[in-house]
Amino acid sequence: MTSIAPTPVPRGLKPLLAVRDLRKSFGNREILKGISFDLMAGQTLVLIGPSGSGKTTVLRCLNHLETPDGGTIELLGEPIGGAYMGEGAKWRALPEADMARQRRKFGFVFQRFNLFPHLTALENVAIGPAKVLGLSRKEAEARAAVQLTRVSLADHMDKRPSQLSGGQQQRVAIARALAMEPRLILFDEPTSALDPELVHEVLDVMAELAREGMTMVVVTHEMSFARRVADHLIFMADGEIVEEGLPEAVFSAPREEKTQRFLAHVLNR
Repeated sequence: MTSIAPTPVPRGLKPLLAVRDLRKSFGNREILKGISFDLMAGQTLVLIGPSGSGKTTVLRCLNHLETPDGGTIELLGEPIGGAYMGEGAKWRALPEADMARQRRKFGFVFQRFNLFPHLTALENVAIGPAKVLGLSRKEAEARAAVQLTRVSLADHMDKRPSQLSGGQQQRVAIARALAMEPRLILFDEPTSALDPELVHEVLDVMAELAREGMTMVVVTHEMSFARRVADHLIFMADGEIVEEGLPEAVFSAPREEKTQRFLAHVLNR
């Protein structure tokens, strides 16, 4: 299948994130086969599709947790991870210190919460601003307190992860990402490890962030969230973008057979 061209950006506006012909293989297996899209500041892009379609690999390539094998990623016009240089257009990777600087512009919320078990919620959120951004302990904890309040955890700041529910731990992880003041946040199936009754509290926080204008790329199997919150929806299968567009259009009248089969399965229709 030929890669779908990214949705045109309105004249005079530049995307916050521009991805072109992103490719990644592991051994002989091609995971991403030329992924392209634009994301405007303040938008929420949601990636859906069957397991193994490459959605998580897209996220991990965006901030170079995985190094792409081809294509380009630009954040506000700055190439992420390196650039093609010289007459032969050879890839030249950035030094690790520059990569670390670029990664700070991306927040990442994982499936698992990855909290430090011996630290309180406040300390888990404050450690990044203190260690990475160089804030004083007082400044870092003040910032952490603001973000924990933002995710409705003001009464749980002094608790350790073992004293929190899974939904509360994931909200701590979201506060931790917010405390670094990233330009956008990547969410990799943030509710997949939660009990069903706890899913809504995390999705509600994410929906509120979208309303506030946080730029987000979300991989999720929560179709109601995707339909309600996404500004743009991408359906992936077998490492390719099969279909994309406004959520209501994709959900109500999917054009491609693969999309139709997937939605019929997950929506039981």
